[in-house]
Amino acid sequence: MPKMKSSSAAKKRFKKVGRGKIKIKRAKAYRRHLLTKKSPKKRQQLRKATYISKADVKKMLILLPN
Repeated sequence: MPKMKSSSAAKKRFKKVGRGKIKIKRAKAYRRHLLTKKSPKKRQQLRKATYISKADVKKMLILLPN
């Protein structure tokens, strides 16, 4: 049976976290441009990573088999 390949796009955007846990880390949206109108507090909050929703975990595990 051939090797399972990870999706290249998913590899660049998401990261599995923890051992045995099904948590996948991602960056927050709204941080690419138009940052001058956002408050410093909002920009600081957008810097931190977050996790994908439970509804999307199953799909992401297919894209990131390794």
